[in-house]
Amino acid sequence: MPYRRLPNTDNARYHALKKALEMGTQIAPFKLAFSQTSFQKVKSFIPQFEVALNTYHETYANQTRRSKEYNELYKKAKLYISHFIQIINFSIARGEMPASSRTFFGLQEHNAKLPSLNTEADLITWGEKLIKGDNERVSKGGNYITNPTVGNVKVRYDMFLDAYKKQKFLQETTSGSLTRVAALRSSADQIIVTIWNEVEEYFKKLSENEKREHCQEYGVIYVFRASEKQKTEIERNQTKLIFENEIMQETNLAENRINFLEQSQNNIESINSVCP
Repeated sequence: MPYRRLPNTDNARYHALKKALEMGTQIAPFKLAFSQTSFQKVKSFIPQFEVALNTYHETYANQTRRSKEYNELYKKAKLYISHFIQIINFSIARGEMPASSRTFFGLQEHNAKLPSLNTEADLITWGEKLIKGDNERVSKGGNYITNPTVGNVKVRYDMFLDAYKKQKFLQETTSGSLTRVAALRSSADQIIVTIWNEVEEYFKKLSENEKREHCQEYGVIYVFRASEKQKTEIERNQTKLIFENEIMQETNLAENRINFLEQSQNNIESINSVCP
């Protein structure tokens, strides 16, 4: 016997509630399979659930849409910061800058290894150190670094930092809207369970198949287990065979087939006797 499955996603909950609202609106109260109390609850609940869902979908879509642009700015800033540190190391290796210049940027004086730039926090930290450190270095008589210049790095860093702040705001907005949806799930589930229980109770005197069909019209979802699916398929095939046998008996189709085969065999034997 199939079992009832309650909605397990927000969209499924919304569709179940909308179906109940639709039935409650279209069917007269004395014919409706669930109570007017439940109908009033779903009627008043759906607008706020709908607003919460739409807000979440909009904020999430906006966040996703801006993610591509943000990722590009992140990669560009990382590239410029990485190249700037490499230029510092190259200049030191060529003898154009003293190794002590690394200390202006928060780097170890005798370590040419690139710092970790794998996270947004890393990028923010090192971008700030490079910009501040190079300004201090030049103010004390150091030569300007080119290709990229610290100005190029700052432009890319500022663009990334601005996008980072906006992206964080979008993420927080999306998270907040999802929290509001989550807060309504319990109420949605309670309303759906109550309505589905009342609908099944209303049609309980019908046979299982009839009851299930009527309940499904109200949005109640039933799921067949794997073994039940197989059994249903076997029964369907058996019904098909019985139906075909009945047709063959009623229309003499089987007898006609036998006569046709016998005639075909006689024709073949006649041909063989003429052409040995």
